[in-house]
Amino acid sequence: MSAPSSGGASRDGYGKGLLRLSEDPRVVVLEADLGKSTKSCHFREKFPERTVSLGIAEQNMMLVAAGMASSGKVPFASTFAIFTERAFEQIRNGIARPGFAVHICGSHGGIHTGTDGSSAQSIEDLGIYRAIPKMTVIHPCDDISAEELTVQLLSLDGPSYMRTARNKTPRAYDEESVSKIKIGKGSVLSHGSDLAIVACGVMVHEAMNAAEVLSQKGVDCTVVDMHTIKPFDSQLMENIAKTCGCIVTAEDHSIIGGLGSSISEWAASNHPIPIEMVGVNDRFGESGGSSELMEELGLTSESIIQASLRAIKRKNTV
Repeated sequence: MSAPSSGGASRDGYGKGLLRLSEDPRVVVLEADLGKSTKSCHFREKFPERTVSLGIAEQNMMLVAAGMASSGKVPFASTFAIFTERAFEQIRNGIARPGFAVHICGSHGGIHTGTDGSSAQSIEDLGIYRAIPKMTVIHPCDDISAEELTVQLLSLDGPSYMRTARNKTPRAYDEESVSKIKIGKGSVLSHGSDLAIVACGVMVHEAMNAAEVLSQKGVDCTVVDMHTIKPFDSQLMENIAKTCGCIVTAEDHSIIGGLGSSISEWAASNHPIPIEMVGVNDRFGESGGSSELMEELGLTSESIIQASLRAIKRKNTV
């Protein structure tokens, strides 16, 4: 699958997805004073009667969403990823335990957020929500896939958490290829038999760049956009583990609890193979430009290349 050159921020895709869902009168949108940033503002402008602005009261927003879901509505509640963590107890006990179909969007996730600094850079959110029973966890890589995945949330029976990014990234999909995306199924962007690079979010583009360089070195890579962290696509992982024999994971998230952890857990129980993880290594971020922070924390295509060479070396010495 070729990657289109133009790009957009995944948060923009979330806003467009909400507008596509507006035809269903059950859909309501909740905000916590950040609709302009999460892009739910576009829905509010057209459907103010179906939008509830809660102010800076994230815990309250989640329980209001739970109440609306219990009354037959399908709520979409958004704020910054780091601020959703303020409402962990409400999400766990008020939404997930009863299994309400409330769809939470955490924008501005990860180190890629940049200058806001470590207090605003959620590098643990995917792990937190992955640990909650019944919760679907999604992290799209571009605006087109975020829009499509947002629309698909309407068919889920239970709750979900979607993380979106602040900044634009090159697109991995176009209008034709995005139709193949399905919640719960990883998307194979390129095929190779030497190594599999499994990435999510802004790291998908870095993975594609790494695969291109590795190809010039004679290493053929499978690249997977694992946009759905949970439920886990075990069938796809079984296929690439058998075909490639080693895996590199890449995520703008802690290597504890996120994509790398989920794949390592699966491999340990099902198909033990060499795995190298590229992600945030048990530390907080800091303030700076997005690109310089990604470089500082090793979230780059070069880091993926080096991890790939290590994984292949381990595979060849087994």
